[in-house]
Amino acid sequence: MAKAKDAFRTISEVAEWLDTPTHVLRFWESKFSQIKPVKGAGGRRYYRPADMELLGGIKQLLHVDGLTIKGTQKLLREKGVKYVASLGPSMTAQAPADEPAPAKPVDATPAPVEATPAPVKAPPAPVQDTLPFALDAPAFVIDLPLPPKSLPAAKPRLIGRAPADSRTLQARAAQIAPLLARLEDIRARMHG
Repeated sequence: MAKAKDAFRTISEVAEWLDTPTHVLRFWESKFSQIKPVKGAGGRRYYRPADMELLGGIKQLLHVDGLTIKGTQKLLREKGVKYVASLGPSMTAQAPADEPAPAKPVDATPAPVEATPAPVKAPPAPVQDTLPFALDAPAFVIDLPLPPKSLPAAKPRLIGRAPADSRTLQARAAQIAPLLARLEDIRARMHG
């Protein structure tokens, strides 16, 4: 069952009626003090028909006429809420959803047949008329040597490094030994 014309509407119903996102309606509410929806439990907004017509007028001024928010605020101050509300779609002029729209009378006379065919629309013009390079320019040639038929065998490696000889490992062990001793001392203090 459809709502009566004077019934309150939720923000989603108003957004659908105006074809405007709900966040835009909340933004307008912060910019225009004249928009005062009734807030129910939990902060849910309910718009009266007068609020909806004002929102419709604001949408007309901002989105269709191209006024700025400051210009719309000035117009509201100078001409009033009723004037701005009259600019948008009217809630009272809207046909109820449960009543079907009146049918148009059927014309019994056949439509005249045109002797000339309708003009054929030309295909849309290309975005770019010319290519960025000339068609008669020489072809771009890349002269790279061919890869060898077989790759040389790689030397065996340990995860990205060549194995070190024993003298290098002994020198590193001498550098690491004092660090290990300090770590053991710290561990003993923490657990001791």
